[in-house]
Amino acid sequence: MTKNGCCGPGYASPKEAMQAEREKLLYTVALYVGTGVEKPDYLATVDVDPDSPTYSSVVARTEMPGIGDELHHSGWNACSSCHDDASKSRRYLLMPGVRTSNINVIDTADPTNPKLHTVVSGDEIKAKTNLSAPHTVHCLGSDIIISMLGDADGNGPGGFLHLDENFNIVGRWENELNGMKYNYDFWYQPRHNMMVSSEWAAPNTFMPGFDLDDVAAGKYGQSVHFWDFKARKVAKSVDLGAEGMIPLEVRGLHDPESNHGYFAATLSSNVFHWWKDDAGEPQLEKVIDIPTIDVAGFPVPMPSLITDILISMDDRYIYFANWLHGDLRQYDITDRSNPKLTGQVWLGGLLGKAPEVNGVTVQGAPQMIQLSLDGKRLYVTTSLFSTWDNQFYPGMKDKGAQMFMIDCDTERGGMTINPDFLVDFGNEPNGPARCHEMRYPGGDVTSDIWM
Repeated sequence: MTKNGCCGPGYASPKEAMQAEREKLLYTVALYVGTGVEKPDYLATVDVDPDSPTYSSVVARTEMPGIGDELHHSGWNACSSCHDDASKSRRYLLMPGVRTSNINVIDTADPTNPKLHTVVSGDEIKAKTNLSAPHTVHCLGSDIIISMLGDADGNGPGGFLHLDENFNIVGRWENELNGMKYNYDFWYQPRHNMMVSSEWAAPNTFMPGFDLDDVAAGKYGQSVHFWDFKARKVAKSVDLGAEGMIPLEVRGLHDPESNHGYFAATLSSNVFHWWKDDAGEPQLEKVIDIPTIDVAGFPVPMPSLITDILISMDDRYIYFANWLHGDLRQYDITDRSNPKLTGQVWLGGLLGKAPEVNGVTVQGAPQMIQLSLDGKRLYVTTSLFSTWDNQFYPGMKDKGAQMFMIDCDTERGGMTINPDFLVDFGNEPNGPARCHEMRYPGGDVTSDIWM
């Protein structure tokens, strides 16, 4: 978005996006890693048009060229940072494989029938950059940067991969990591020369599954990093200690004038608010704390495990998923420092509060979420990561994961599970599959950074 509030060809302003026609399709990562099915992961195109005869079903499946990618997150080749370039469009969806480090590029020129365009080889990425395990994809003007979670051998700290608009490897994006131990998600605020990144763990730690002893040994992150965006280096790191163990998804407000945002510390089950003060110094405060719960047979008081978080396009509501407890929450963040709980629903989880929803036994719990541009529909999937799924929700391996839709009240707040929408990936043609991150053709609230 430009400083006068105008966007260039093909890109709506935040207000226009909220008034856009209802979405018709939703792209969803689907995978067979860890299920015993020897088939490639794929992009599932889901019909989300209630007037369509194929509503709430998978209408196309775009297979990756190899087996074992573990598709996880994805992102567009173009976004609002291309607002002044009429030649750019959101045509290509980049789908990295965390395990292979391959980056599969999907052509969505025909949105109902996406096709594989090219693959950026994981072996080439490792050889040229000493990076592996791609995660978050963000457009950056005409180019693309991707957070990488490890080095070529699967150790920390990782870094950032830089691709040009034709998906050629430019090299590493960052100039300095300045002591950063791990990497995960990031969000940039160009008007404020600011980027914020978070930490999971080295691939060699998280890929085999979760081991509580690894937390005590310092093998999981507990810091966030504030970057000098122009200089491409960490300017300040904040160790969050026990209150901020495993900070994952980072979300800035959509208003390009704002320097505020939020992230969730997954294992500590806390939400933090970040901003820059009048002197330009990054600030942090904990604003939401989900209590642990004693559960018979669980080795420690059970954290909620906040695994995904997003902010509505109008910057009024924040949503997040508690993958162990099994609930989705909506908070009003009009007062940035004092979020107010306005909605909550239960889906699966280990507390036994909603084991069955819409006629199906939920495998897993709310994990990845995606909000419609008008803020009225929240889509949710139940798989986190193959080895973690098999550890905490072993039934998913043989029964597959699910996608649900939550109706959201954007005026007064509130959430209800839509009774007419269900995509059960347990019924896929090649066998039960997992489903993870979701993207809208044309852009969505978790990928657009307004200029």
